[in-house]
Amino acid sequence: MGRKVAVVLFNLGGPDKAESVRPFLKNLFRDPAIITAPLPIRWFLARLISRTRAPSVIKNYAMMDAGGGSPLLPETEQQAEALQAELSKRLPDDEVRCFIAMRYWHPFTEQAAKDVKAWGADEVILLPLYPQFSTTTTGSSLTAWKKAYKEPVRTICCYPFEESFVSAHVDRIMQAWKKAGQPENVSLLLSAHGLPEKIVKDGDPYQWQCETMAEMITGRVPRDWEVTACYQSRVGPLKWIGPPTEEVIAEKSKEGKNILIAPIAFVSEHIETLVELGEEYRLVAEEHGAASYTRVEALGIHPEFISMLANETIEALGMKTPMRSCGGDRLCPHEFSGCPHKQPVRKAGQAINPQS
Repeated sequence: MGRKVAVVLFNLGGPDKAESVRPFLKNLFRDPAIITAPLPIRWFLARLISRTRAPSVIKNYAMMDAGGGSPLLPETEQQAEALQAELSKRLPDDEVRCFIAMRYWHPFTEQAAKDVKAWGADEVILLPLYPQFSTTTTGSSLTAWKKAYKEPVRTICCYPFEESFVSAHVDRIMQAWKKAGQPENVSLLLSAHGLPEKIVKDGDPYQWQCETMAEMITGRVPRDWEVTACYQSRVGPLKWIGPPTEEVIAEKSKEGKNILIAPIAFVSEHIETLVELGEEYRLVAEEHGAASYTRVEALGIHPEFISMLANETIEALGMKTPMRSCGGDRLCPHEFSGCPHKQPVRKAGQAINPQS
């Protein structure tokens, strides 16, 4: 009799209809990983921000063909189905089921934990659909999971330097470039969701992982392309990491560049890719004189991406330790205290080389 293997996919979640936008935003902004203020202040700010931002956010969701809600859940369901099929082929003696655990909207992490318990899983693998680790994303999901599920699990904390993951991104980028007519004078922007600078200074490894991954992509696209890592989706008064995507678009557009913009921290299409990158920033490019503007699709169910997720899951099943990164053990240098992988980083000469 084989094992019952549950693979739990973490993601942000998104409102399923216009009426869900405000409570979704409230859930997001009352998370202590997002706003670190004391509880009463955090809840007050969450109510205030959700009330004031909801009207504009509802308009943006209406721009997508998703019934006024987010396409994130349907996209994640497709990824779950593809991964479950791939794992079932590779683990024919086991019963594999993928569960979706969204942080801020249905199906919530707590419901996923109940479903995993009810199914009677022998092995549980936590697999974030956040490629780069951040305390604000994977870290928050892990905290919610630990509260809801007390049995042992194995966790994949991140996979930003995994060769197949980088290769899938390069493939998407080259497909978009060819579809655009293979223009010259290209400025490739690798855009990730931003973070307040304070979070990174407190030891969050997200920016380091994003920018190291961007260097890997740079080495795999045409040498004459200009490549820039940048950050989108700034909100609030705090100083955020940069450069801001919108400002880079304006700058490169003034130079008459053919702009290719690729999401490197989002693996599914949703409001930040379809509206922010696809519509709002296109207007910025046109206003400032870009020769062309092309948005690269998110990975979705790209075969290399799904195969990589399956590889990581199988590697995690075979490990004795409860957590792995794409390098096996701890990936982040010592200065990143926010790294969840508490084992010592490998000695010099043993660490994974993301440039190789």
